[in-house]
Amino acid sequence: MGISADHVRGLHRYEVRILLILERLMRRYRWVPLDIIRRTIGLSESEVSYRLGRLMAKGLVRFDAVPYEGYSLVFMGYDVLALISLSRKGTVQALGPLIGEGKEAVVYEALGLSELALKFHRVGQRSFQSARVTREYMPEESHCPWIFASRLSAEREFEALRTLHPAVSVPLPVDINRHTVVMELVHGNTLNRCTLESPSEVLAEILENVRLAYGNGIIHADLSEFNVMHDGSRVYLIDWPQWVSIDHPNAAELLVRDIGNITRYFSRRYGIEVPADDVLGEVTG
Repeated sequence: MGISADHVRGLHRYEVRILLILERLMRRYRWVPLDIIRRTIGLSESEVSYRLGRLMAKGLVRFDAVPYEGYSLVFMGYDVLALISLSRKGTVQALGPLIGEGKEAVVYEALGLSELALKFHRVGQRSFQSARVTREYMPEESHCPWIFASRLSAEREFEALRTLHPAVSVPLPVDINRHTVVMELVHGNTLNRCTLESPSEVLAEILENVRLAYGNGIIHADLSEFNVMHDGSRVYLIDWPQWVSIDHPNAAELLVRDIGNITRYFSRRYGIEVPADDVLGEVTG
């Protein structure tokens, strides 16, 4: 079940307060005990239990009895907190359908002053350990790593978009809240789902944007046909949470991998052969 506007509209103010309390206390507790929640919010135990029951029924909060009884947010609860904040700011006025889903993010269409995409980062319990190894900005230890890891991932991506736009063809960054990046909605498909009429021109455009990003001090570090979009007239490089700076110790290796992923795809799909070494020289100047 995905997030919807009904999850926000149907919440009582006490339930919003409980979500905020869980968010704050999960810095100290993996599972927040009921008595801690009750003392913090200042309501009766029966009222708090009732509100927690409603939140669990909506799929926003989870209860567990191991290793002790307590409550925690789940991703949908964190999504709701981000949506409440973004709607109060006026960034988001309406939430649309799910338009994309990956291992570490889901993307929804939304409406603000224009058409928007909301990217909810999802660095969860299963992916946190691998993310912590491959991404040095991730925390070493945390009581609840998925909250902090997802938030850091979103902040990392938003930083890249702000640095690169408009010099590089990336989605326009609009806002950020918690683990949620708000950006312009790009109409199109990723390369693996496109049949290009002029693949040589598209390849050249992608590599030019890789060069421009490098000139702005950034290497994508996870570039492939799955995170380049084409809208029929231009390409957009998307999914930037794993970027590294050009002075990173592994920068050269990651840039070679990015270029190799793209050139191999165009060779395999369209029979276009471009020497990766020549491309590398052009990108780095």
